[in-house]
Amino acid sequence: MCIALVMGNMIGSGVFLLPASLAPFGWNGVAGWAITIAGALALAFVIARLTVAFPDASGPTGFVERAFGRIPSFMIGWAYWVSVWTANVTLAVASVSFLSLFLPELRGHMAVSTIALIWMVTAINWRGARAAGRFQVVTLAIKLIPLLTVVVLIPVAFGRSEPVAITPFPAGGLSVAAVSGSAILTLWALLGFESASVAADKVRNPTVTIPRATIIGTLATGILYLIVCSAIALMLPAAAVATSEAPFALFAETYWGHGPAVWIAAFAAVSALGALNGWTLIQAEQPARLAEQGLLPAWFARTNRHGTPAAALLLSSGIATVCVILNSSKSTSEMFTFMAVLSTSVTLWLYLACAAAALRLRVAMGVAVAGLGYAVWTLWGAGPGVSAMSLILMVAGLPLYAWTRMLAAKPAAGAASGG
Repeated sequence: MCIALVMGNMIGSGVFLLPASLAPFGWNGVAGWAITIAGALALAFVIARLTVAFPDASGPTGFVERAFGRIPSFMIGWAYWVSVWTANVTLAVASVSFLSLFLPELRGHMAVSTIALIWMVTAINWRGARAAGRFQVVTLAIKLIPLLTVVVLIPVAFGRSEPVAITPFPAGGLSVAAVSGSAILTLWALLGFESASVAADKVRNPTVTIPRATIIGTLATGILYLIVCSAIALMLPAAAVATSEAPFALFAETYWGHGPAVWIAAFAAVSALGALNGWTLIQAEQPARLAEQGLLPAWFARTNRHGTPAAALLLSSGIATVCVILNSSKSTSEMFTFMAVLSTSVTLWLYLACAAAALRLRVAMGVAVAGLGYAVWTLWGAGPGVSAMSLILMVAGLPLYAWTRMLAAKPAAGAASGG
């Protein structure tokens, strides 16, 4: 279930649209994938080793607190929580968009359908981590079908009598700027490898299970992405892929037929739904961990009879619902792009903070240096506007932190005066 959580949260809606964005990069995109996978594995390894070294830290924000103190831990944890429910809006919008190909009436009620999907998955998570985990295993099995279909079609394509026109390697070699640009896009598809560590207290034998699930899930997803996205970008005309709204369907139609290609949209909808389920689990667990650390009010950590942080789950889904309503005037693509950029930029700071915490705590220092370098490089490549937005988001939560500390101080002051 932990591997399903990691892979399910990584394989969402982005991979089904990513080949169109990467098509203009050609072989530079392949190099970008290689760098991103290496960087993600380095960061995943760092988080896994931190989990082993500090199993009672309750995930990434706990590592940051041990290394740098409570305020940096809150800022990272707060921003990460916001990035999770914004990502959930993105995933719900994408899932409804894919489903609308089969149910056209959904297009006229996009906001209502998106909100309904958010609360359907919230109901599943209300029943606890095990129920969410079972749903995650099922959806992961389904969402792997279109990716494995591309893998199978690669040798089929080369076995046909018609030659496959492979995009030629650039005569001038790879471009540093192009590789950097493609690497930023590929990171978006690999976000989520930290998922198992965030839900550490729901995992049996976490010091063994979480490191294994994190590394296996990240490596398996990275290799699958590298093969599939590179094949679509290099085995089809770049112009056709770049303008396609369904690159996977275009690949299936080219090397198989129109009928199978239609079902790619259905699998893409299930993929987004599965990722929405996994991230809904995280959107409840993350504020609960902050509350346990005393960084958010204690009621965030209160659980129902299924062990779910009920208040945190309902509040997160409620905020996501408001976010959908406030952005209902935007087009589907505009809402999707805005939420994806916000989620990616904030998560970068989490990765950077974990790598820095490992260095401070002297855990896996060699790999941590590589992970820190990758995080800084990617954050720089994201641009100053995105980085500034994420910093503002982190600072915006400080009044809530101050209020939480004030509430905690009142009982202590009362006890002192009574004694």
